[in-house]
Amino acid sequence: MIGDPLLLGVVVLALMFVLLFAGLWIGFSLFATGIGAMLLYKLSLPPTLSIWDKIGDLLANSVWNSMNSWALTALPLFILMGEILYRTAISSRLLNGLVPWLARVPGRLYHINVVACSLFAAVSGSSAATTATVGKITLKELMRRGYDKRLIIGSLAGAGTLGFLIPPSLIMIIYGVLSDTSIGQLFIAGILPGLTLASMYSVYIMARTMTRPEYLPAQDESYSWADRMAALKDLVPVVSLIAVVLGGIYAGWTTPTEAAAIGVAGALVLAALMRNLTAKGLKEALFSSVRTSTMICFIIAGAAFLSQVVGFVGIARAISVYITGLGLSPYMLICVLGLMYLFLGMILDGISIVVMTLPIVLPIVEAAGFSPLWFGIFVVIMVELSQITPPVGFSIFVIQHIAEEDVPTILKATFPFFLIMVAMVVILCAFPDLVFYLPSKMM
Repeated sequence: MIGDPLLLGVVVLALMFVLLFAGLWIGFSLFATGIGAMLLYKLSLPPTLSIWDKIGDLLANSVWNSMNSWALTALPLFILMGEILYRTAISSRLLNGLVPWLARVPGRLYHINVVACSLFAAVSGSSAATTATVGKITLKELMRRGYDKRLIIGSLAGAGTLGFLIPPSLIMIIYGVLSDTSIGQLFIAGILPGLTLASMYSVYIMARTMTRPEYLPAQDESYSWADRMAALKDLVPVVSLIAVVLGGIYAGWTTPTEAAAIGVAGALVLAALMRNLTAKGLKEALFSSVRTSTMICFIIAGAAFLSQVVGFVGIARAISVYITGLGLSPYMLICVLGLMYLFLGMILDGISIVVMTLPIVLPIVEAAGFSPLWFGIFVVIMVELSQITPPVGFSIFVIQHIAEEDVPTILKATFPFFLIMVAMVVILCAFPDLVFYLPSKMM
């Protein structure tokens, strides 16, 4: 048995990584790590109460409290909305609607990845779904028009991560539930950082194509205003759904859960209007939503149990005292945590990173004077970085399947956009009002 909480924390962390590398499901790994921590800790219990009784109490309490959340019901609804839209012609409609408007912008149709991913992110909530849905259409179409494949891949990988930052975001819902932060405020706080990051991608594309004209096709496409107006019919459905889903939250008319239910209804209406969602497709969407939601909820339950164990045996307090004793400035602490998240992003997916680190990290961050709202956006951007870092970058795997390219080529094409995201983290630290401005005005 281990009596020192700090040493126990190191052992528990090592145990968790051993279980993960052994191929155990993430949820099982979290539960097993929590049980292992309890068994290793030297408890002072009454003779009538065994350690297994205490484990059972913590397990039942944590699972019930983490799952008995009205806010969490938004998660499967937003997943279902994205699954329905994934099986409609929304991505091809977006491409057709955006081409006339972007053909004359510096950088031309490279911006389609950025704009289409931003729009689809606002009705999906998932980076993997955003990357896959948009990439399946834009990659082949842009290559057919003569655009450079590397810049197409890079812009798709970078913009695809916006699915986590631009609301509604699955990561924000999970963070809000685990940290007891308003999901509505997180959604609103993510707007300006999301638009800023998308703008930075577009500025880079403009600069890149201006310095390397060979990246653009020789043939210049020309569209009249009549063509642009006609293209609006393909953009209006998506923009309308975004306005209905997010507008209700921002105006205070609906909760995120109610907005998610409205979004599912809106997605079904769009699918009916587009006439391409079959009974088989709807069944697949429902089953996929159930599988994804169950997986995420199982991970959340495991994280909640581990969180209670970490607090019960004193690991969180010991780490807080240790870090405080190092005398790090608040932003040096954020820098250290940023490097930690970069490392974790190389071996874990985004959801796992959030649920595994938040129980330990959040109390330390709050003690350093940072708002949970600001830290939530910071974590989301760091999770975005994990989507394009090897070897476990989900967006990299998605693009590899779509583009049929080797991973080193994809990583090389993605690296400039990775640096842009790092720059976004620096901007977020330098200008925290980027997070607080809209929530202070709208709620």
